[in-house]
Amino acid sequence: MNEETDDMKISILASGSAGNVTYIETPKHKVLVDAGLSGKKIASLMTDIGRDINDVDTLLVTHEHTDHAKAAGILARKYDMNVYANELTWDAMAHTVGKIPVEKKHIFDMGKVITFDDLDVESFGVSHDAAAPQFYQFHHNNKSFVILTDTGYVSENVQGTISDADAYLFECNHDIEMLRMGGYPWSLKQRILGDKGHLSNEDGADALMNVMGNRTKKIFLGHLSKDNNMKELAHLTVESTMKEHDLAVGSDFNVFDTDPEKATKLVIL
Repeated sequence: MNEETDDMKISILASGSAGNVTYIETPKHKVLVDAGLSGKKIASLMTDIGRDINDVDTLLVTHEHTDHAKAAGILARKYDMNVYANELTWDAMAHTVGKIPVEKKHIFDMGKVITFDDLDVESFGVSHDAAAPQFYQFHHNNKSFVILTDTGYVSENVQGTISDADAYLFECNHDIEMLRMGGYPWSLKQRILGDKGHLSNEDGADALMNVMGNRTKKIFLGHLSKDNNMKELAHLTVESTMKEHDLAVGSDFNVFDTDPEKATKLVIL
């Protein structure tokens, strides 16, 4: 028997360069952010955390890249989800997501807030090589959760928007030396390292220092490259940076790893 509470609950169903899906739950809504895996895999991950994908009513898409939008059309058609993205993202993914019933397609403009009953969702733009990439901050019952990956840097404007959240899913995409020494073509390395690429472990750690506050209790390290990073390396880099700033990791707050194929346990904020 499920105990009814007035809490926001989250699980990072998958995070990485191969696919990204996050689950957010309030008493009145069950929401996914991004659908970068197959519909079958997402349904399986939902089962792993004790939830049914048929109960999800809303999908928010951050941008059109396949590792974030792959199953958007499938989820809308098969599970009757309302799908939200900004207009340029809709245009960019129109040819890859297939036909979506017009009543299921919704515009979520960048920099706006949409209220879904007991859940306020705020969108904010990031710097990435997509049509109009935006991520989201969720507010419920005086708690907040921020998702921020796929950005080359974190602007002061974004820092101000997402400061002092209760929990973050934050990008630590690559170790700079692993990327430089690895087998990627130089053009791809330049793209990843650029202002419209991805945050390195060091950049992610530094940005976290600028946004964490007294409310912050949970940090999930996300979107790790399978070729240019390791969980242990990302975790060590972030925790070392925090300790340099005299932050009590494991006491005042906790840092969690994510996985491209295994969901984090459902946690209450």
